[in-house]
This record gives sequence, structure tokens and C-alpha cells, in this order.
Amino acid sequence: MKTLFILPLIIFTFAVSYLFAGDTVKEEQVKVFGNCKQCKDRIESTLKIKEVKFAKWDKKSKMLRVAYQSDKISLDSLQQLVASVGHDTEKFKAPDSVYSELPGCCLYRDGEHTH
Repeated sequence: MKTLFILPLIIFTFAVSYLFAGDTVKEEQVKVFGNCKQCKDRIESTLKIKEVKFAKWDKKSKMLRVAYQSDKISLDSLQQLVASVGHDTEKFKAPDSVYSELPGCCLYRDGEHTH
């Protein structure tokens, strides 16, 4: 019975090793401002690029967990990408022209949130 469990685990481990072979994958957290599910979808979909292995944003904590190929893209570049679609990060502010076009429920600066 244990063999049935261990074999898939070994296969999975080799598959993951193969997928990430040669990659310098780094996982970090960064604060990204937003309010709702639309914000979550926008932030996460913006980071659906080949250099990013996963990106998960938590609405409550405002924290983005991201795993990325640090030899191909920087955390600053990822934060700039998120800011370019309207979401401030710890280091980069979204352009006012982009931020002002977000839906009312997504406005997070200075109590601007509307329902």
C-alpha cells in the first residue's frame, strides 16, 4: 500500500524538478493595495506571465505571495507591472490616470472606496 503512495510522490518530485531545472525560483511577499475580488482577479491575472510560477493576493491582508524566476525578472519589475494596472505596491504608485479608471469598488486610496 505504501508503494502506491510513494510512487506518485516520486514521479511528482521528478516532474517538478524537471519543470524548474535551471530556474532560480524565488518566493516573496509584497503589499499590494486593493479591495475586492475584481482587484484580486486583476492583480493575479496581470502576473500570469511565463516568469511567474504563481501569484496569490489576499484581500484581507493585502499581501501578494509570488514565486518567480529571479534570474529572468525582478520583484521591482513585478511590482511595476501591478502598479501599471492600477494597484499601488510598497514601492510603486499606480499612475493616477490608470487608478481613476478602476471601478468604484476598487478605489482604495484615502477612503475613496464606493459600493
